Amino acid sequence: MHSDITPLTDIMARLRDRDTGCPWDIEQNFASIAPYTIEEAYEVADAIERNDLDALKDELGDLLLQVAFHSQMASELGVFDMQDVVNGICDKMVRRHPHVFAGITANSHEVPDNWETIKAAERSGDEDNSALAGVALALPALLRAQKIQKRAARTGFDWPDQSGAREKIIEELEEVKEATLIAHVTEEIGDLLFAVVNFARFHKVDAEFALKQASAKFERRFRDMEMSAGDAFAGLSLDEKEALWQQAKSKEKT
Repeated sequence: MHSDITPLTDIMARLRDRDTGCPWDIEQNFASIAPYTIEEAYEVADAIERNDLDALKDELGDLLLQVAFHSQMASELGVFDMQDVVNGICDKMVRRHPHVFAGITANSHEVPDNWETIKAAERSGDEDNSALAGVALALPALLRAQKIQKRAARTGFDWPDQSGAREKIIEELEEVKEATLIAHVTEEIGDLLFAVVNFARFHKVDAEFALKQASAKFERRFRDMEMSAGDAFAGLSLDEKEALWQQAKSKEKT
């Protein structure tokens, strides 16, 4: 049974109608809507992390609305419409899964490499033929760094093993210590973070996920500290707060 997205596209077209539509929707453009699109994608991820399937259904609807919004604006320009978007992704999925649709054999380890090879072939006619072409600028910084490094590594530009990546962290840390001007410190800390992402890649660790987990752990322990101390928390000495931190850590271990 095929899903019918016509009601959604009809609603979006009506909202954008210059005479009878919604004033706010009519005023929007691709750039003004882009932040909402990103926000909705994060809300989908949040529902998944909370394992809230009812919320996931709602958030997927909100994300689909963003696709319809962009498609409607493109349709008004005569560039493409929602059906073109659907047709395009269907063609792409068939093209990038030859092991499913073209009788080619591939195991789960080979599929990602084959996917990237097909993507590279698709980019071969583009004006930008760099190995780094197509890595979205709007990605979270750690994720984008990770993707850039993986692309570069496929060309052979990579450390032979993790020791080089580890030494690079030490080198960049020293350069941070030597920097004095804020612009230089900012640059060197950026280099340090990039090196840490590279080190994570050698350990097959998703740097974005690892930092997210670390932030969640810090928040969990900090909230425990606040709960233990109550209203007196802000006035405690650093040593007293450190004791509460160690207490929160101990609770997690037990």
